[in-house]
Amino acid sequence: MALADPTVILLLFVVTSVSILFVKKSWNKRTCLNFPPGPRPLPILGNLHQLNLKRPYRTLLKKYGPVFSIHMGPKNMVVLSGYKMVKEALVNQADANDIVPVKIHLPGGLFCFFCGGFSCTSGIIFAHGENWKVMRRFTLTTLRDFGMGRRTIENKILEECDYLIKDFESHKGNSFDTMKMMNAAVSNVIVSIMLGHRFDYEDPKLLRLIHLINESVRLSGSPMVTNLEELYSFTQQTFIEHLKQLDPNDQRSFIDAFLIRQQEEKSNPNTHFKNENLQSLVSNLFTAGMETTSTTLRWGLLLMMKYPAIQRVPTTIVSEHLLSLSFNCSEKVHEEIERVIGSAQLRYEHRTQMPYTDAVIHEIQRFANILPMSLPHETTEDVRLNGYVIPKGTYIIPLLASVLYDKTQWEKPGEFCPQHFLSTDGKFVTNEAFMPFSAGRRICAGETLARMELFLFFTSLLQRFTFHPPPGVTSSDLDLTPAVGFTTPPMPHKICAMPCR
Repeated sequence: MALADPTVILLLFVVTSVSILFVKKSWNKRTCLNFPPGPRPLPILGNLHQLNLKRPYRTLLKKYGPVFSIHMGPKNMVVLSGYKMVKEALVNQADANDIVPVKIHLPGGLFCFFCGGFSCTSGIIFAHGENWKVMRRFTLTTLRDFGMGRRTIENKILEECDYLIKDFESHKGNSFDTMKMMNAAVSNVIVSIMLGHRFDYEDPKLLRLIHLINESVRLSGSPMVTNLEELYSFTQQTFIEHLKQLDPNDQRSFIDAFLIRQQEEKSNPNTHFKNENLQSLVSNLFTAGMETTSTTLRWGLLLMMKYPAIQRVPTTIVSEHLLSLSFNCSEKVHEEIERVIGSAQLRYEHRTQMPYTDAVIHEIQRFANILPMSLPHETTEDVRLNGYVIPKGTYIIPLLASVLYDKTQWEKPGEFCPQHFLSTDGKFVTNEAFMPFSAGRRICAGETLARMELFLFFTSLLQRFTFHPPPGVTSSDLDLTPAVGFTTPPMPHKICAMPCR
């Protein structure tokens, strides 16, 4: 009998040894440290063979209780599931447990988020420690200085609403895809804060910026290195131009405020106001501020077409007549808009008088489930949760989808139901399990801005239009399956925007 090739024997020995060590290490961690239980992993693959790799959160929603472990390839992770456990970790034990967002790279592109060429401790999304505290405090203060939550930024949003409405009107009832214009409108709000001006929707610079951001947050098998380099090149060129025109007595934008603070602290060797922090901050705010809000608005219009009784489109109108008719807006969202606002100028303060519209917007956010797996986190010290010990350096997935779809918190979690946010007498009610912005110390820094944008954009569009599927498409034909991505955008679709009389 011929002897086997020594190279093959050596390779088999190495693979077998690594596999044994992998399983042994995994098993020892689970048993000796009272590590959360989970499905037994395969060598090398871990539990990847058990996951829906396009939409992994759907698999995780069905597994193993409020705290469980899972192997993403060779990397052991802990999943927190359900409102009570996610709140316990991110809110109740926020001071005792340091669980911070982190950049990780896993097989198949899962959680392949980015920090560009810089350390993941820069900016605010993945930063931690003193740098995170300084950058977050500066960001929140500066955003407030430039009008976040106040009339200043409200006026900028309403100005952008007018541009968006004109773009919708230009289609004259014909079907169109909202993705490009919705991204542009929301981006311009961030641009006005970051740079001090807006772009035309067809401006090549704006379109390229939007493309880079969209590509950067999609799931992919490998990091989008070229996109990242171009995104950071854009921010680099932008703040260099601002530096040339910098006037400490006339701060025009977020970038101006940072550069002025940088000059004030240039003699401080421990300053956090460095170029890499500025580039990360700008990229963080563009990405978080554009992608999630525009995606939520697109879901909102799709859901209004899917459930016309909520929007209140006359059901007697058949699709082939849509292009030649306009409709009286009545009942539901349209009725409330007509009763509270009429043809007057919309203001954010109207929200408190519009419980049904407010409930619909909240339900759009809950149902759309834009960031189902949140950002992956990492423990920076040993953590105790639900009787288990989670060692320092363990990756954590706060499964936000499990909170927004928690059967113990929502009457009809799998359905689009604005009544989730309404009392029996029609008043708006909050629900602590509403966590689309995450929770605790790491809650989205732009939450206040996003809430104002969602209300003003959505309501201004419903004030002017009713939304219908294209000719030949019925409401029942519309697909609510989310597309694949780090976020969960709707599948590509077209709408018809018919003016209200």
